[in-house]
Formats: sequence, structure tokens, C-alpha cells
Amino acid sequence: MTHTPKVVVIGGGTGLPVLLRGLKRHPIDISAIVTVADDGGSSGRLRDSLDIPPPGDIRNVLAALSEVEPLVEQMFQHRFETTNELSGHALGNLIIAALASITGDFVHAIQEMSRVLNVKGKVLPSANQSVILKAEMEDGTIVTGESAIPKAGKKIKRVFLKPDSIKALGETLRAIKEADLIVMGPGSLYTSILPNLLVPGIGEAVCQAEAKKMYICNIMTQAGETLDYSASDHVKALYDHLETPSIDYILVNKKQVPKEVQERYNEEQASPVHFDVDKLKSMGLEVIAEEILSYDNHLVRHNTEKVADIIYSYLKESTN
Repeated sequence: MTHTPKVVVIGGGTGLPVLLRGLKRHPIDISAIVTVADDGGSSGRLRDSLDIPPPGDIRNVLAALSEVEPLVEQMFQHRFETTNELSGHALGNLIIAALASITGDFVHAIQEMSRVLNVKGKVLPSANQSVILKAEMEDGTIVTGESAIPKAGKKIKRVFLKPDSIKALGETLRAIKEADLIVMGPGSLYTSILPNLLVPGIGEAVCQAEAKKMYICNIMTQAGETLDYSASDHVKALYDHLETPSIDYILVNKKQVPKEVQERYNEEQASPVHFDVDKLKSMGLEVIAEEILSYDNHLVRHNTEKVADIIYSYLKESTN
């Protein structure tokens, strides 16, 4: 029997579901490790009122990997727009919260929801409890909360998690150990990717894993997080938090961002990430530069099919 290549994808936010929609087309075993540091919107409200990890990022990943009728996925992703307490809640968040209450366990709720949605692969929260993301800024101030960090408008020195008692799931650590390729990103560096790697045991497991590691660099910088960051600055931030150089490949976009798109992003203090290829190579990285840019409602996104094809080709290479 031939070995089905195993890929672990680590992230959250909007970047991870985009990538997973492309990856699920390939004959691979996917494990998505998803951040539970979100504290805004519907997720934050459910987290605070029910004392469960925030379900929003998990919901988006479940939807991306689901193989159900489009109407079922649309219903799962439906967000109520009313004037009462339902307003702003996504139906999928409420269902996950209900399942967590019925089963008594957030991870078990995700497993049950995966069956209902015929999910291709495994969806694993980075922890089975709520975590609080904090950031120490360059000026020494501490900002609390994933949604508050980018709004602080200061340069981030480091991010860290509370409480100190957070534990990684055994299944998550096992998936990392058994992976043929580990992919980090795309997504917000400090608020989507690092909150996973900072869960005790996960960062160490990634560094020690025999699998090759690929970082998918963001196409645009992000105000309040990576203002003026080059590609190597993104990698350096990962290394500073992990304390071990652990990335083999970096995937960067070489397609020009049109001027009119850049101008619109300038309004939110975002600009195309500068890919300092020589610096990246001097850090021991193999640079994969491809035209992986696409637009979704005038927003810059990674081209899900192209990025998935690149990952799959490197996955096959690593398992041959």
C-alpha cells in the first residue's frame, strides 16, 4: 500500500482556510492546527460567556475542509444580522458551542462536527482551553488580547500566552511528529501563526520534527503587526520566538502588486512585503519565488490552487 503524504498546516485567521480549500483537492492526509487565541466578535463573546475556546477560526477551517452541499456550508457560515443577542453570531459558532456543552469537551465537539460536515482531514485546536495572547511592545508596555494588539499601533517586541498552564493536545503533537511536511502560514504573523507555536510543546515539536518546514510569507505587510517588515524580518520573528532556526523553505510571491491596489492598501499602512532573497539565503533558507497572487473583492490573497500545487510538489519530493 502506498504511503499517503502527511501535511500539517499551522495558522488561523483568513489565510489558513484559503490554503486548505486548495490542498484538499490533493491525495494527502491533512492536519490543520488552528489558533484558539481569538477574542473578538462572536468567538470572543462565546468564549467569555461559555468559558470555551473561541470557535471562529476552527469554524472557518471546518468549512474549508468540508465536503458537503454548498447550501449546508453556507448555512454553517451564516451570520445573524438582527437587533437582539443573536446579532453577529455565526451559526457554526453556536453549533460548535452547543456540541462542546453536550459532549463536555471542545475537541470532541470539533471531531463530531467534522463528521457532520464530512471534513477531509483533521482539525486540531492548538490547545483545548482558552488562551490569552499578550504582546510586549518595544516601549515596554504590555497589550492584552489578540484583537487589541494590532490596534495598539506600536512595534511588537514579542508575544506570549497566558495562563502558564496551557497544554498541547497529544494528537496535535503526534501529527507534527508524523508529518512529511509542516507548513506555517499564510496569516497574521503575531496573532495567527505564533499563538500556535507558543503553546508549550508545539514549537519544540515543530523544531524537532524530521519533516521539512515551509513558511508561506504574507504578500502584504500588516499595520500594527509587521509594518515595514521584509520577508527575512518575518522569519527572524519566528526564530526569536522559537529559539531554534527551523525553516527549510520560504514561499514568496514574485508577481507585481498593481499600483492601484497598492494605493488602496497604503490607506491602511500596508505595502507589499520586500523579499530580500540574499538575506533569506544567508539564513539557510531555500527561496521559492512564484506568481502566487490573486484578488478577492480587490483584496490581495494567495492563489489557493497555485500554492496548494507547490506544497503538493514539495510534499511528494519529501516522501520519495
